[in-house]
Amino acid sequence: MGTEQVFHMNGGEGDTSYANNSSHQFNFKQRNGVLKGKPILEEIIRKVYCTINPKCLKVADLGCASGPNALMMVNDIINIVESTSFNFNRKPPSFQFYMNDLPSNDFNTIFKSLAQFYETLEEKKGPRFGPCFINATPGTFYKRLFPDNSIHFFHSTYSVHWLSQPPEELTNGAEAYNMDNIYLTSTNPPETYKAYLRQFQHDFKLFLKSRSEELVPGGAIFLTFVGRKNTPEIRTVFGLLGMSLNDMVLENLIEGAKLEFFNMPLYSPTAEEAKAVIEEEGSFTIQRLESMMLGWDANINEDELDENSRCEFIAKTFRAITETLLKARFGEDIMDELYLRLKNKLIQMLMKGEKLESPNLVISLVKKSYKDANGNGATQVL
Repeated sequence: MGTEQVFHMNGGEGDTSYANNSSHQFNFKQRNGVLKGKPILEEIIRKVYCTINPKCLKVADLGCASGPNALMMVNDIINIVESTSFNFNRKPPSFQFYMNDLPSNDFNTIFKSLAQFYETLEEKKGPRFGPCFINATPGTFYKRLFPDNSIHFFHSTYSVHWLSQPPEELTNGAEAYNMDNIYLTSTNPPETYKAYLRQFQHDFKLFLKSRSEELVPGGAIFLTFVGRKNTPEIRTVFGLLGMSLNDMVLENLIEGAKLEFFNMPLYSPTAEEAKAVIEEEGSFTIQRLESMMLGWDANINEDELDENSRCEFIAKTFRAITETLLKARFGEDIMDELYLRLKNKLIQMLMKGEKLESPNLVISLVKKSYKDANGNGATQVL
C-alpha cells in the first residue's frame, strides 16, 4: 500500500494516541517558555487581514492530525484577528476553517470536541464576535484541495516535511541504496541524499503551486517543519529508530528483507534548500525564513523530570507519529519492543551528554499580486 493509505497519526484517545502525545507539535518553545514561532504567525496573519480585509476569513490547516493542536491553531488565529480588529476599530470578520489531512486521519477526535470549543468561544468573545465554521477537507496537500482564489491563509505545522512517498530510486534496483537505514544518516552514500532531496524538491514545488492557485492574491502561508543543518546527521529520532530496527534484525526479531527496502517518506531540508524551491517555483515572496533549535521534548521542563521520564515522553510522542507506517511494514507485535528500544537509545544519548534537539524551520510566505491589464498590481477582496 502507498503512503496515503497507511500513514496517519495514531487515532483515538488512548495512551499511544496522537491526541494524548501531540504537544511537541504545537509547543515549539524556548526553555524559558516563550513561544518562538508565534510572533511570526501574528505578523503574517495581521498582514493578510489588514491587506485583504475580508468579511469572512477563510483559513485551511494542512496536516491538522487529530490532537489538540488543530483547535489551538483555530483559537490562536481568532485571537490575533480579534485584537487586530479592536486596534483598528473594525468589526471582526466571520471565520471559515478547513481542517485538512489524509482521508485515514482520525477527524472524529477533533469534531467530538467542537461543541465545547464553540461554547467556550462564545463565552469569551461575546455577541460582537463573528461566527466561526469548522469543516473537514480530507486529501493530500500535494494536490489541489480548494477552488481557485478561495483561501486567504494556509497554516501547516510539522507536516510538509512528510513526503508524498519515499524516493523511488532507492528501491527500484536489485540492491537497496539505503539498506541499513530508514532515513538519512552520516553514513549514507551521496545517492541517497540526492534521491531524498529530489523527492522533496518535487513535492514542495507541487505544494506551493497548488496553494498559489487556491490563495487569493495577497494571501499567505505559514509553515513550521523539522529542518536540518548542512550535513545529514544520524542523531535524529528517525536515525535512532533505524538503529533500533537494525538491532532487532540482528536478533532475528525482524526479517532483514523487510528492513532492507524500507525508507521513511520524510525529508528535513536545510533553510537554503527550502528557500531555493520557493524561489524557483516563483509564486511567493518570502516574508520570514528562520531556523530555530528545538528540543525533542520542547514542551516539558527538563529540570522537573528524570532522564527516563524525558526519554519516555519523546518515545511516546514519536510513536504517535510514526507507528502506523512502521506497523504496516513490520507488524504490530514488535511495536512495544521497538519504542522501548528507542527510549533506551535516547537515554544513552543523554548519558553521553548529547543534546536531544533539531533545527526547526519557520517560514511565512505571501502570494505575489497579479498584474491587471494596465500593468498595475491588484489584490482580490472576498
